[in-house]
Amino acid sequence: MSRALLTASFLALIVSACSRPPPPPTSPAVSPPASPTTPQAAPAVSAPAAVPGTAAAPATAPVTALAPAAEEPDEPGAASLSKLAALSPEQQLPGGRWVAGTHYIPIVPPQPTSVSAGKVEVMEVFWFGCPHCYALEPEIARWLKSKPKYEEFVRVPVMWGPVHRGHAHLFYTLQALGHDDLDGKVFTTIHEDHNLLVGNTDEETLAAQMAFAKANGLDPEAFRKAWSSFGVNASLQRAQEITDRYQVDGVPLVIVNGKYSTDVGKAGDEAKLFALINDLAAFEHQRH
Repeated sequence: MSRALLTASFLALIVSACSRPPPPPTSPAVSPPASPTTPQAAPAVSAPAAVPGTAAAPATAPVTALAPAAEEPDEPGAASLSKLAALSPEQQLPGGRWVAGTHYIPIVPPQPTSVSAGKVEVMEVFWFGCPHCYALEPEIARWLKSKPKYEEFVRVPVMWGPVHRGHAHLFYTLQALGHDDLDGKVFTTIHEDHNLLVGNTDEETLAAQMAFAKANGLDPEAFRKAWSSFGVNASLQRAQEITDRYQVDGVPLVIVNGKYSTDVGKAGDEAKLFALINDLAAFEHQRH
């Protein structure tokens, strides 16, 4: 694939508004035996921006979000809403400003978190290539300066496809080197400098990311070793599991303490999103 085609594929992802690419069409549950006269199934839709070497997604049991499924927008979701109504008071914020099922979605069953006792995890699932994630960055920076100490911020890169995996590889490599302070520079390089920081192969992706590392004062050989390390690959596997477990269909997505999911659209706007995050986290902190 030429670099021009790779760029076009990346731009197509940007235009898709940071949502999960549609799955390929599925064949009927029961199919007749193939024969010379039997029409063949339509070919699967190709994944955008090929970067070879992507591991198959592990089989995980997804959580059940108590809201109408995103792929069924015309259904009222009566069963889900009845579950919402049946939630105990301990599972919902006190009545008033925020409404379960509208501003936030309770996650059933609650999922384990990665933070220490006494802390409330605030997880952002994001993608470096997402313009909405990029736009949210200044608001996250402001919130981090004022948030309560019991809130612990965790970022997890979404793992929908090869380009996302390439960017996740960069994220975890910088994290392993203690340079997650360069996350903002990655966003700028992609969205303002139009440098995709991924290639057509793993080797091209590594070369592009090593060049980025060198340009930002890092030792390219240290970057290469971290990029290939067991720890980084384990983090990539965990990110894939989280993407699958929470059935992430759009980013940025915020998950509070493994119990509530929300985003800018549900909250109302960016300022309300962080007010909601703080209220959900305070509710969780008071309960423990």
